Amino acid sequence: MITEHTLASRRDDALALENQINRIVVGQRTAVRNLLIAVFARGHVLLEGQVGVGKTTLLRTVAQGLGGRYQRIEGTIDLMPADLIYYTYLNQDGRPCVDPGPLLKQGEQLSVFFFNEINRARPQVHSLLLRVMAERAVGAFNREYRMPHMLVFADRNRVEREETFELPAAARDRFLMEINIAAPGDDAVLDELMFDPRFHDVDALIAGMAESGIGYQNLNALGEAIQQRVQTSPALRKYALDLAKASGDPKAYGISLSDVEMERLLHAGVSPRGMSYLIRAAKVRAWLEQRDSLWPEDIQAVFAPTMSHRLFLNPIYDYRHDELLPALVGEILNHIAAP
Repeated sequence: MITEHTLASRRDDALALENQINRIVVGQRTAVRNLLIAVFARGHVLLEGQVGVGKTTLLRTVAQGLGGRYQRIEGTIDLMPADLIYYTYLNQDGRPCVDPGPLLKQGEQLSVFFFNEINRARPQVHSLLLRVMAERAVGAFNREYRMPHMLVFADRNRVEREETFELPAAARDRFLMEINIAAPGDDAVLDELMFDPRFHDVDALIAGMAESGIGYQNLNALGEAIQQRVQTSPALRKYALDLAKASGDPKAYGISLSDVEMERLLHAGVSPRGMSYLIRAAKVRAWLEQRDSLWPEDIQAVFAPTMSHRLFLNPIYDYRHDELLPALVGEILNHIAAP
């Protein structure tokens, strides 16, 4: 059983890990905090961002700090579900061999699985990945392989749209958060990334990072202890419920956007799973802020990354997706009164 003292000690370790990551992946403090929230909430993550902004470095750093194993696979048009489980080759004697693929290679020590450019892979591959995300297990070679500590992180190619397969709504809803990792805009940060030699060798940079005292094998129990420890008041429960309901029917709550027929804006709103994920993430933020009760600020801080990818616009407005979704999320937070 995890005691209050253990929770406090692990929080110190988590904050120390956050500081370490921010020294390696500079200029991404909001993304780093949201990623840590997802790790302790035990939820999978979609990453958004252009090429070369540090997504892979960030995930490798997290895996290094937690002490678990890291695996990565590239999405391609010819990738098949079996490629995640095994690969075949001829050995030096010319005999066919079968070795474990990226999902099975690290066994139960796998803590971070990164699927790069997931929308380049076919729906059959998405289907297998969804099962692994839900069950943290996969069947192969007449047995079941379990990955109890694994979190899946995936990003999408937003530049080249040829031969891509966008994730359907059901798939996107399986992810706890969608975290945007933008290129740093601060000149001092860009100057450091360009001219400080320590950022030029990513392998050495990550290898010099100390492992935290958290332990990837303890995260499932720790995550549940956080959920039990952080309490919510009746007023907070109503506030969260109003936010969720306004996300599904914004017009009913007096929310309007310019040049939009609000009754036709949304094709689908937030699912019950999404509402649950919102509270899980908010409780982890409260824990990181050294509180054992949920505040409105906790819900507001995680609302956009947990809700935005669960709001599906009708086709007539989908071409304005990048404009309308942030505006809708902001209006929901502005219109629903916090206790």
